[in-house]
Amino acid sequence: MLKIVDLEVAYGQMEVLKKINLEVKKGELVSVIGPNGAGKTTLIKTIMGLKDAKAGQIFIEGKEILGMPAWKRAEMGVGYVPEGRRVFGNLTVEENLRVGCYSLNDTKKIQQNIKKVYELFPRLEERKKQLARTMSGGEQQMLAIGRALVMEPRLLLIDEVSMGLMPIMVNLCFKIIKDLNDQGITVMIVEQNANKALKISHRGYVLETGNIVLEDTVEKLRNNDVVQKAYLGG
Repeated sequence: MLKIVDLEVAYGQMEVLKKINLEVKKGELVSVIGPNGAGKTTLIKTIMGLKDAKAGQIFIEGKEILGMPAWKRAEMGVGYVPEGRRVFGNLTVEENLRVGCYSLNDTKKIQQNIKKVYELFPRLEERKKQLARTMSGGEQQMLAIGRALVMEPRLLLIDEVSMGLMPIMVNLCFKIIKDLNDQGITVMIVEQNANKALKISHRGYVLETGNIVLEDTVEKLRNNDVVQKAYLGG
């Protein structure tokens, strides 16, 4: 579904990602964990087309996408849940979801897709006429996920879903991500909360100072002494 080959990304003279090699197979849920400042958000923004790469290749279902604008990647079936949620605060819940349907011309299809989001998040339906900026952080995170889902993505990129949320909402968001993967959506999540991320994933990568330093099944990563000490409180 996703293959990254020797990806390099820089901000000016500062190298942020250094020859990253990573892949996510169809149907997988893969986590990229690492400390703050490791390059996780830069990685996901580069895949989505919001940051230019210096070198390397990115393939979605075998098609090279570097140089392709973000909206085109979205139309290829790549959904994106950004760090910090980034909902449109002055729009209502339903208006935010309709923005997510920007490339759909079929009114019936738009209504069906929004209905599916409401079935997944009943709280959003209860608040569909409420301005997004007046909602709690957890509700905004639901909305950010829902906005990505209305385009029926085959690959969902999720950036720091747990950031700033109460523990009960963190648990709910990770449960929803696992359920979406169980329904057939391929997921890549970058996350500081390594414990939660690895619990729901099939495989994981550890990103430190722009380098992939470990990759393995989650069982082996969770039993790795370095991972336990650095990320799991072992």
